[in-house]
Amino acid sequence: MQTQQPVVSCSMPAEEIESVSLPVGWKSYISPEGRKYYVNTSTKETTWERPSTSTTSPKASGSHQHSGKISHCELTFLCFISPQINCVTFPVSMSAPEQQLLKPSEWSYCDYFWADKRDPQGATVSGFEVLLQKQLKGKQMQKEMAEFIRERIKIEEEYAKNLSKLSMFPMAAQEEGTLGEAWAQLKKSLADEAEVHLKFSSKLQCEVEKPLLTFRGDNFKKDMKKYDHHIADLRKQLVSRYAAVEKARKALADRQKDLEVKTQQLEIKLSNKTEEDIKKARRKSTQAGDDLMRCVDLYNQGQSKWFEEMVTTSLELERLEVERVETIQQLLRQYTTLRHETDMFNQSTMEPVDQLLQSVDPAKDRELWVKEHKTGDLRPVDMDI
Repeated sequence: MQTQQPVVSCSMPAEEIESVSLPVGWKSYISPEGRKYYVNTSTKETTWERPSTSTTSPKASGSHQHSGKISHCELTFLCFISPQINCVTFPVSMSAPEQQLLKPSEWSYCDYFWADKRDPQGATVSGFEVLLQKQLKGKQMQKEMAEFIRERIKIEEEYAKNLSKLSMFPMAAQEEGTLGEAWAQLKKSLADEAEVHLKFSSKLQCEVEKPLLTFRGDNFKKDMKKYDHHIADLRKQLVSRYAAVEKARKALADRQKDLEVKTQQLEIKLSNKTEEDIKKARRKSTQAGDDLMRCVDLYNQGQSKWFEEMVTTSLELERLEVERVETIQQLLRQYTTLRHETDMFNQSTMEPVDQLLQSVDPAKDRELWVKEHKTGDLRPVDMDI
């Protein structure tokens, strides 16, 4: 995976910026404060001065005596000038060049969750755990949305049941004429409307609630645990390798101190230590320096692996979140579509009622009623004597 890494090593290889090739066996590095230095990969000689092609490897006994060379003490300083926070190495903010975001202007997960944080209870939470919590929270929100739609379905079903029941009430069943026809159609419209709401509730269940419940099933949390364990294992390995670096650094410091004491004792003749003892102490110091460099190299390899997996996995979590939001957006749009359809169907149930109400004619109703219920059309007259 090709990604731009943050400054995570005690020094950065700088061969790619050399305009002239170095002598065989030499490599250049950039210290965290931006200063270039050189290392002979065979003798482990370190120097601030650029070696020329005529440079020969000095003997081990004098490999760190030249004023331009870097002592193991300076090497220890170089390896630990960059701050380590919870065993992760970050660049020196004041001296390191500003890092470019991996995905500028996108607010991507892979750019903003490298450090740890404290939760409200004071416990340390890694940036990756924050991303996982976002995924699990999204799953919970999805579940609660499904429960909300289920309550909406219950309301629709209950409403439809009550409408259907009301439509069968015999109230005002004896109304006659055109008004009676309009009234009968109005009661029938309640039954039609009840059917519309039943269909709405059924579609809500099939097209909104069920997809919300089944989207990312039981395996989702298992997948999240796999991601969690994978990144956590890499972080544990990083902690272990950091501890090895610390141990090697302390061992180097002890060897340096021992060498300095023996050298001083020899110079002021307080000890019968021979030159061979000094050489032996120097070899041990050099070996301790080599061990430190090896531990730092293993640490940087572990951090590089953790970095790559963090980028890959955080981008996958980002993709999953986009997928979740877009899926729920689509399902909620389906809800509004069904709701608009329900309004349209409900309106259609009222059209026959509207038509019959337009036809209500009091005169016609009077005529029909009189014809059916008349008792006689002869009117009274005056009595004759």
